[in-house]
Amino acid sequence: MYRKWVILAIIVLIYLPVSIDATVLHVAIPTLSADLSLSGNEMLWVIDIYSLIMAGLILPMGALGDRIGFKRLMLIGATIFGLASLAAAFSHSAYMLIAARAFLGLGAAMILPATLAGVRNTFLDEKQRNYALGVWGTVGGGGAAFGPLLGGFILEHFSWGTVFLINIPIIILVLILTLWLMPKQQVHTKQPLNLFQALVLVSAILMLIYAVKTSMYGFNTGLLVMFLAGCALLVGFVRHQLNSAIPMIDFSLFKHPVISTSIIMAMVAMIALVGFELLLSQELQFVYGYTPLQAGLFILPFMIAISIGGPFASLLMNRYGLRPVATIGMFMCAISFFGMAMTNFDTQHIQAWSWMVVMGISVEIALLSSTAAIMSSVAANKATAAGAIEGMAYELGAGLGIAIFGLLLSFFYAQSMVLPMGLPQDMAVFATSSIGEAVQMAQQLEPAMQQPLLQAAADAFTHSHAKVLGIAGGLFLILSGFVWWALPPKLNTQVEHQNV
Repeated sequence: MYRKWVILAIIVLIYLPVSIDATVLHVAIPTLSADLSLSGNEMLWVIDIYSLIMAGLILPMGALGDRIGFKRLMLIGATIFGLASLAAAFSHSAYMLIAARAFLGLGAAMILPATLAGVRNTFLDEKQRNYALGVWGTVGGGGAAFGPLLGGFILEHFSWGTVFLINIPIIILVLILTLWLMPKQQVHTKQPLNLFQALVLVSAILMLIYAVKTSMYGFNTGLLVMFLAGCALLVGFVRHQLNSAIPMIDFSLFKHPVISTSIIMAMVAMIALVGFELLLSQELQFVYGYTPLQAGLFILPFMIAISIGGPFASLLMNRYGLRPVATIGMFMCAISFFGMAMTNFDTQHIQAWSWMVVMGISVEIALLSSTAAIMSSVAANKATAAGAIEGMAYELGAGLGIAIFGLLLSFFYAQSMVLPMGLPQDMAVFATSSIGEAVQMAQQLEPAMQQPLLQAAADAFTHSHAKVLGIAGGLFLILSGFVWWALPPKLNTQVEHQNV
């Protein structure tokens, strides 16, 4: 009996750095931009390559765990994660850090299904398993939510590489405890991996995002070819999955309106969560001069609201049902975005924190609603496939949140930037690319030119951030109407089990 909870502690311990690493760098952007001279495009890749790689590989890594056993998968994943953390901590260039973050995503894609399988195989009693899964989910959500605060605390006292070095003692301890205490598990040597298809999916996603991101700074024929190639790979991947006897992604689930709507909700909620944290962390530091720790503390109400929103959302769903609660969650997200678009984060603190709390609870309602809808709408033999798709939607949403919010911000920033007179032309190109590059350029100018450039960059960023928040609010408003239209008034699980 005691051993079960020790195994759960091991699982929680290894899952914690995986969840934290998704958001821990959000407050480190100004520091990274200065130390590694990151461009705006490179900065986005540093942040979101982790979630994008993880999203594409999480399903085949789960199948790999069935073939080799989840204990072995956890050991391999933890080893890769530890080595990648070392590489990231001592990176001296943007490309080295991006590559290290990609390998972190690979290790995380192994660890995540291994932890879930560990819970499932260790806790055979349903009530105990539900409790263990609740602990697992709390650690995952809480780690991602509090990542910026941890990152801010570390950067207040140490260099940015320490953000990754804190993973090393955790990894070493987990490896020792896993070898010592984790029992062997049954393996299925005939389980298909679909590894090639996973690489096709990852390649398609990366090619599409790279082409779109880079075209924001200069369009050429090569980018168009890359974009079309990414589209072709994605279409080929979907067609192969539809015709495969054992697909990596069961696209038949998407025919169910509740499941497809719920996956959209999960993805959009993660886009909002990660994208908002990323942009606000930059504004607080670049524009208002907050330290990383002060920025993390400022976002604390948002983090707490996400952490405590689960029980609140559960009560609402039990009382009022899925459709009204999910719709209200989307609608309140829209209202909070509109409210924050009209808020001065430097002077209207109470107003900003109030909107953050509303948004945090709304995002958690959307995430919980999507999970509840999926689990209520599929037969038992489809639950694992549906859960895997939702997990992929979470990670893909995190990666897309950084990409979409970052691209919109870059576009409006370049449009809003009013360069001071007398700025050299070669510097003007960099100053209009991102506020981080504008700050780097300002350090090379005479004191009389520094302040006008920094003020122009700050004004452009604040204006752009407000526009992005306003657009996000409009999209969530449309989505709330779509959710109300797409979800049935009441879930009839028996009928739905027959239809899926």
